[in-house]
Amino acid sequence: MNQAYYALATLQAFFSDRLDNRKDRGATAVEYGLMVGLIAVAIIAAVVFLGDTVSDMFAGTSNELDSRTEFDNVTVPAG
Repeated sequence: MNQAYYALATLQAFFSDRLDNRKDRGATAVEYGLMVGLIAVAIIAAVVFLGDTVSDMFAGTSNELDSRTEFDNVTVPAG
């Protein structure tokens, strides 16, 4: 009789722990979802607010490189 009681108590404890872990997993998934959402909002905000500045910076750098690079006077040796 004691063995059956211990077996049932063990099963009850096992399934009880499994159900508790499942609840925690759902909460963890929601927390990760919220974090991903906040990171996405931060990225979108950075692109909106800094997009023109970064674009202008790259355009200026590109123009500066184009003005300093002269390929017109370069002769290519025949093959």
